[in-house]
Amino acid sequence: MQHDPLPDTTCEWSVTGMDCASCATRITGALDRLPGVSAVSVNVMAEKLRLRLDPDQTRRDEVEDVVRALGFGIAAPAARKAAAHGHAHDHDVEPGPWYATAKGRLVILTGLLLAAAWTLGFLLPGQWRDWAFVAACLIGVAPVAQRALAALRLGQPFTIESLMTIAAIGALFIGAAEEAALVVFLFAVGEVLEGVAAGRARQGIRALAELVPKTALLESDGRSQQVPADSLQVGQTVLVRPGDRIPADGVILTGSSGIDESPVTGESVPQPRGPGDEVFAGAINTEAALRVRVSRAAEDNTIARIIRLVEDAEEARAPTERFIDRFSRWYMPLVVGLSVAVILIPPLAFGAAWGDWIYRGLALLLIGCPCALVISVPAAIASAMSSGARRGLLMKGGAVIEATAQIRAVAFDKTGTLTHGRPQVTDVVPLSDLDQTELLRLAAGVESDSSHPIARAILQRAEGLTPARAEDARAQAGRGVSAMVEGRLLHVSSPREASEQGLLADGAGEQIATMESAGKTVVVLSAPDGALGLIALRDEARADAGEAIRQLHAMGLSGTILTGDNQRTAAAIAEALGSDYRAGMLPADKLAAIAGMADQGVMMVGDGINDAPALKQASVGVAMGSGTDVALETADAAILRDRVTDIPAMIRLARAAMRNIRQNVSIALGLKAVFLVTTLLGITGLWIAILADTGATVLVTMNALRLLAYDPTRA
Repeated sequence: MQHDPLPDTTCEWSVTGMDCASCATRITGALDRLPGVSAVSVNVMAEKLRLRLDPDQTRRDEVEDVVRALGFGIAAPAARKAAAHGHAHDHDVEPGPWYATAKGRLVILTGLLLAAAWTLGFLLPGQWRDWAFVAACLIGVAPVAQRALAALRLGQPFTIESLMTIAAIGALFIGAAEEAALVVFLFAVGEVLEGVAAGRARQGIRALAELVPKTALLESDGRSQQVPADSLQVGQTVLVRPGDRIPADGVILTGSSGIDESPVTGESVPQPRGPGDEVFAGAINTEAALRVRVSRAAEDNTIARIIRLVEDAEEARAPTERFIDRFSRWYMPLVVGLSVAVILIPPLAFGAAWGDWIYRGLALLLIGCPCALVISVPAAIASAMSSGARRGLLMKGGAVIEATAQIRAVAFDKTGTLTHGRPQVTDVVPLSDLDQTELLRLAAGVESDSSHPIARAILQRAEGLTPARAEDARAQAGRGVSAMVEGRLLHVSSPREASEQGLLADGAGEQIATMESAGKTVVVLSAPDGALGLIALRDEARADAGEAIRQLHAMGLSGTILTGDNQRTAAAIAEALGSDYRAGMLPADKLAAIAGMADQGVMMVGDGINDAPALKQASVGVAMGSGTDVALETADAAILRDRVTDIPAMIRLARAAMRNIRQNVSIALGLKAVFLVTTLLGITGLWIAILADTGATVLVTMNALRLLAYDPTRA
């Protein structure tokens, strides 16, 4: 027994048969009129309908009846999922090839009727020939008219189905039965082609979902057993054999192997991974057996997050898309009004022949469908996002793509972004009676609870030493860490912070300057009465960092390093990379710097918690894939491969997407304008008008699909 949801409960369905944004608009408009229905959200790419429902006013089955009346299939998500695995028989869900769908069957039916009418035309007298075409038209237009009437009852008079029905029936009345039947057939063909194109755009998402294996070898009590991969829990351990796909995001416990991450990140060369390294669900273990501890549940693994990001991209619609959506709302009524004027004014005002101008007005009706225009932007956005996702370039929606295309400056965090984020301790310099070992041991105690790269480097260097017991550790962003270590308050900070507190003795500044001039980062271990010692670290730049800066410059963009490092260290790294820099920056300073660059369109690239405010402030914030979850959630985009050259690649992809959108809009409006004129002049007729509309839709869709093959990583 199925119970209605509680009042104001969020409900969700799978909806099939949606080909473009206009389909979503029709569903949204119809459901918004129902009492007790609010927050209607239709996702064409994910084929999902979500809304808030008060069952005391409208029941679930009433919502489903409205969607079906509009000509779409609808089912509960569970039923749709079961159908995908061949275990459901819900008539609303239409798996299989195009000819198995309702629109495909309509194409076959109208095509057979048209062929039969032409055949009868050769065999029978003229009158019977005309009646054959009338029958072909009426039978073919019947399901279209049914959807048009349903939309009309739901307060939507201006739909392509209504225009199509009026044009076809009107053509019969003026004796153009053959053209009317041909128009119905071409309309059906166009709808199928739109569906096929939309299906291709969704294939990339479905392929991502198939990357994660269905089963996993779960280790428990010293034995391994095969279990469903989606049942794995955080903390469990799985065995991954050579050649197997990794079933979950996790951390390697034992074993070392090459990991082919190309299915997830597009990285073509297997990467060496060993104990302590993170691995992605869907990546392929190429060499040796691994034991992996699951770090994320199935619904939150990297693949799932990418799929959600791509599917939910429609929520962040590009400004261009929003403008076209508003434009299309008055475009169709305007053309309908123009069509009525074309039918009435010449005969009434100038005595022109009614038949000629009714014919032209009906042809003009078919030009009023904005399908090609409406689909021009979302098709390009979806293709660009799918292309980027396959290469580890994730952008959260059309608004982000459009903003990225307009970027003029790129600001980089240094540690973990332009560098590997794995600094190594190079110098340990006591400034008191402590020796190097004791200095390292105490510094490691202060940093024992920190995950900062500098803390990890100090802890790694102090391995094997007797741990110093620390309590009440506190971190201040950009200022260092303090803790009570063995009853003594100690602080690890930057030289600038220590100098401002008056903790550095004479002579220490020269030692610090020498190490910083060599590109090293220096931290000071100090007590309330003075500095105890210096620890210098060096973090090597990523191999492709300089090439990324060069590519940005070649694209006409500026690159600037924003770092908390001192002036000398920042200058050494910036000079090696060929970039501008700003040094000694606290998180608030980075935020102010980004705000100051906002007028020219700035992209901020970072990986840490300290970068989150600047990522949010930037026109586009990009998180490195190895960065913290805070950075990934705050950012507008992410790169999974930790390649700095993926930043210019992301900008190239966004620019290509916007070029594609401009081309699509030009095709859609250009064809409309041409056939508007030729129709008014009587040069083109009904079947050319519908062919132009269908052709424009197919052209813009196929043009958008070209982005699926575009490789933005090629400079």
